Amino acid sequence: MIKETFSDKETFDFAHVLASEAKKGDIYCLCGDLGVGKTVFTKGFAKGLEINEHITSPTFTIVNEYEGRMPFYHFDVYRIADPEEMYEIGFDEYIFGEGVCLIEWADMIKELIPENAKWITIEKDLEKGEDYRKIEVK
Repeated sequence: MIKETFSDKETFDFAHVLASEAKKGDIYCLCGDLGVGKTVFTKGFAKGLEINEHITSPTFTIVNEYEGRMPFYHFDVYRIADPEEMYEIGFDEYIFGEGVCLIEWADMIKELIPENAKWITIEKDLEKGEDYRKIEVK
């Protein structure tokens, strides 16, 4: 599926709808360059899981946990030097747990991601506008 958005609100709303359909055990892998809108997407996704807390990027802690209609585990693996580091934080317990995982920069730990994960890529195209995003879900 490909979705084109033309504002932060549209990106947020698309992620909200996607998360409203999420089930326990789902894994979403979020990829895209710096500044492409991963944080906006993640905030919309959290809202779709009925989470009202302020969502921040877990850049230094690797994972933030939130409670909504089910647990939400938000990973940011940008600073991971070796994918094996993920096991030190109990990665398996999260991805095979009772919640939903969203992993920013998931392509950096691709070998650890189960086959059933959904991959989301966000891209800009400045020729279509400063706020344009192409969001592809596979």
